[in-house]
This record gives sequence, C-alpha cells and structure tokens, in this order.
Amino acid sequence: MRQGVGVSELTSESRFVDSFETHIAEIDSVALDQLHALSMTVAWPHRGEDWQFLREFGQGIVAIDDIGRILGSAMWFPYDAQFATIGMVITSPRLQTNGAGQWLMGHALEQVAGRNLGLNATRAARRLYRSLNFVREALVFQCQGEAISPPDVELPSGAVIRAVEAGDLEAIAELDCVAFGTDRKLLLARLMANSKGIVLTRAGRIEAFSLCRRFGRGHVIGPIVARSDADAIAVVRPHAAEHAGSFLRLDTREQGGTFSDFLSRCGLPVYDIVTTMSLGGPWLPVSGHQAAHEPRTYALVSQALG
Repeated sequence: MRQGVGVSELTSESRFVDSFETHIAEIDSVALDQLHALSMTVAWPHRGEDWQFLREFGQGIVAIDDIGRILGSAMWFPYDAQFATIGMVITSPRLQTNGAGQWLMGHALEQVAGRNLGLNATRAARRLYRSLNFVREALVFQCQGEAISPPDVELPSGAVIRAVEAGDLEAIAELDCVAFGTDRKLLLARLMANSKGIVLTRAGRIEAFSLCRRFGRGHVIGPIVARSDADAIAVVRPHAAEHAGSFLRLDTREQGGTFSDFLSRCGLPVYDIVTTMSLGGPWLPVSGHQAAHEPRTYALVSQALG
C-alpha cells in the first residue's frame, strides 16, 4: 500500500480531483459510449460491444465527477469462490497522479476478498499492483498486425481439424479447465456464441481448440488450448487464413519456439508486452511442474479475462 494512504481512503465513496468531487458508481449504470471514450483516453482498442461483453460476464465500478465525466474504471471477473481476475483498470490522464488507481483497486479488492487473484499489468500499472502486493509470474506477448496468408503446414500425426459445434462445449470446457486451472464453462459458452472456432481431434476426441471473435480494430484469436506447438498452429492457421489482409491479434505467453515463429510468419509480431501477476497464491503452473503433454493455454481470451 502506498505510504500515507489508509484503507479507509482507498475504499471511500468519493474524493476530490481538480476541485471536482468524484464518486464511485456501478459500471452498469453508465452508457457504453462513455466507457468507449474512457478507453480511448489511454489508447485501448475496446469498442462499446467489447465493453458490453465484459459487463455481461463481470462486475465493475467507475469513477464519475460531479459534472458526469467518467474518469476511471475497474472490473473483476469471479470464476468461482476461489479465483477471480481483475481487469479494465483505467484512470484518465487527469487522475493518474492523484492516486485514483489505488482508490479504484481498493474498491475492487473489497469485492473479491477471500479469492486468489490474477491480472495482466501494463507497464504503466505494474508499480500500482506491486504496491498492493501482487507478484510477477510471467510475460504476455501481445501479437498483432495485418494478417498475411499463413504458410502451408502439415497436420500433426493422426489429427483432424473441423469447425467448432455447439455440442463441443463440454469437451472444450474440460480441456480449458486443465490448462487454465479453473472451470470457465460459462465464459466459454458466451464466447462460442460470438466466435468462430476450430477444434483438433484424434480418434474423435478433442485435443486442441481455438476461438476467434470481433474485438477492437479487427479480430482476436483466443483462447487457444493445445498440448503442443504443432496442435496449436493447426487450430490457429484457419483463422489467420480467413483474416489475411485484416487486423488480427493474439495474446500469448509463448516466447520463442515454433508457435511464436509461426505467428510472425502470419504477420503477427510482438506489439506490446504485459506482465501476469497474482495475489494470494500462484495463478500459473510452476515452471517445470506441468506435464509435457498436459494441455496448456497458448492464447488468452483477453488480458482482462486471462
């Protein structure tokens, strides 16, 4: 906690900023165009539709001044009674030197008390989260650009790829739960309703999948869950081919190796790097403790949702 800031100040319902009283309100109480305008102040790509998807799945707050301007936000996404992610923590440039980030986070942390927490921190926010005792776990590489037609790749041995079907939800959720560590069936059902997906099967069993949906400036691929680089590439390639010539994004913790090389060849170089952090206990599998053929997360749903 920042020296000189008490818990009561972090969770107070209002504070003064530039002589205007600013108060906390539920994120559902404000218009989507106001949230879109807020994300634009920090050059985040979220459309109104992207904000709405997050509001439908998670909860959040905004900071509003007494003339109706939204100056900040914070959201949390409880997956179960033990774990939640935190995201969409935004403070407008006017508030960034006024402790507004800690104020918003104080309210968010109250709402998810008792859970282990995970988040993905921008460079600008890492100091804030460290002050709240979050610890670094890994890097996330934001890969994006105008996609180019991907190179031909031979399917892995015994593999068949096809489009996702509604009846695949149970198998996809089970695979994702092993990789992510928490059941995300409700989120995956929402994503499948708004995405195109690819599954890789062997002997009729789903062993990898990817989902691709509208987001920001174009489309985003995620999540991707697979047991190997080759399987991950097989379920990414159809999306890259479909969106060749258009903006495409993918957020991954994979660094180097065949998968990362393939993304570069698809026109998706690393654009930015954020830091996965946790509070209360480790979020990600400890390096070396994940079995070689266990499914793992090759791409995040989003930085907010993990």
